[in-house]
Amino acid sequence: MGKFVIKNRKNGELQFDLKAGNGQTILTSEGYTTKTACLNGIESVKKNAPDDSKYERKTSSNGKSYFNLKAGNGQIIGSSEMYESEAGRENGIESVKKNAPDASVEEDLGA
Repeated sequence: MGKFVIKNRKNGELQFDLKAGNGQTILTSEGYTTKTACLNGIESVKKNAPDDSKYERKTSSNGKSYFNLKAGNGQIIGSSEMYESEAGRENGIESVKKNAPDASVEEDLGA
């Protein structure tokens, strides 16, 4: 089962990673200035993840594939890692669809 892990960024902002059952990060959020905003971002991912039309499939300048998950207002709420192939990217999207809706939330805020 997947989980969201909230962590601190070096600049003091918070971000979350969605991790698959195997521990691999499959989606990373933008930075948030408050915990409430970060938790709202997680809820938005849970709500939007099952909808294929919310995924923006992209190719980077170096030819690698990735995707962004967008909220109903068009704002990006999470981005994937870079994949070697479009098939890898599609597997990543399917993993987000499967893991996000029921994922638990953990904090790893360090000391």
